[in-house]
Amino acid sequence: MTPTRRRRLVVISLVLGAVAIAAVLTVRALQENMTYLYSPTEVHDGHVAKDARFRLGGVVEEHSIQRAGDSLKVDFVVTDRFQTIPVEYTGILPDLFREGQSIVATGAMKKDRFVATEVLAKHDETYMPKEVADAIAKAKAAHVDRGSEAPARGKP
Repeated sequence: MTPTRRRRLVVISLVLGAVAIAAVLTVRALQENMTYLYSPTEVHDGHVAKDARFRLGGVVEEHSIQRAGDSLKVDFVVTDRFQTIPVEYTGILPDLFREGQSIVATGAMKKDRFVATEVLAKHDETYMPKEVADAIAKAKAAHVDRGSEAPARGKP
């Protein structure tokens, strides 16, 4: 092999190696920053890793919003009509946030409650985010598969 060919082979090998390393690092970074959406039923069924950051989708349960008088802390319950999860959020809620409304909250489980760092609300009366609708449908299907049509905690 001539010196020129050997040099080209080394350069091409180094470039391909650098591209492969960059691709691996990019994929790992994307996977680490990905937050998956789960319904309350999926969380109760253990589909979420302990201390994992994820998005919780569902509906704000009626009569569950409790605001702290001296801070921006708000406690409320998110439900998919089969299971419920208490949520704690400190901050300014979206203008459209209210009981009976679909939301997506980002955060993590701390003991038996979800501590949210961000809360997003739907934008009109007929819209439900696709992820939330899919999560609720999945929870309903799982609930029906278990052989019980009655919702948890007597909710319709």
